[in-house]
Parts: sequence; structure tokens; C-alpha cells
Amino acid sequence: MSKASGNGLRRLRNAWGWSIKGLRAAFRHEAAFRQEVMAVAVLAPAGLWLGRNSSDQVLLVGSLLLVLIVELLNSAVEAVVDRVGPEHHELAGRAKDLGSAAVLLAIATALLTWLLILRN
Repeated sequence: MSKASGNGLRRLRNAWGWSIKGLRAAFRHEAAFRQEVMAVAVLAPAGLWLGRNSSDQVLLVGSLLLVLIVELLNSAVEAVVDRVGPEHHELAGRAKDLGSAAVLLAIATALLTWLLILRN
């Protein structure tokens, strides 16, 4: 069930479309992603304003985007696990827990980044 991606500009257009479709699906179906997008919408402009230089700004905003990236990957893992079957399986539970732990670490990284940069 692979998608024909095409060549050159067609491939780029298709990849863009699939990416937008994925973002829309995450926003529509994942409450955590919606909450994190709202937090990024508030905090990213603050990071651009509070950062003393370009490096600070990249770290402040980039750490927020990292949370969204990891949340998207976690949601993808959960979707695949749920697709396999509704019955409880130790490995399925572990996969979901590991994805959740990755999100937690991404949030902790963002928090630590903000605290260290803004403490001065």
C-alpha cells in the first residue's frame, strides 16, 4: 500500500501534501497535540522576544518545536499500535509508554532550556 511519490517537484508537492494531512490529523484527533500547539503559539513569540541573540532564540523556539515533533511521533506509534488490535499486549503497552516517556523528556528538555537561558 505504498504511495507513488513521483519525481522532482511532483515528489516535493506530494510530500508537502502528506505532511499537511498529517498535521491536520494530529490537530483533529490528538488533544495533547492541540494543547502543545497552543502553548507553542504563546511561547514561541515570547522566545523570540526574550532571546538575547539568535542562538538563544533558536534554542528557545527549537525546544518547543521538538516537543511537537516528538508528540507527532508518539501519536504515530499509538495509531499503529491501535491499528494492530484492541486487545492488551505487553509490547503494545510498552510501545505506548515509551512514546509517552519520549514526550515527557522533550518537555523536560524544553523546560530546562528555557530555565537556563532565562535565568541570566
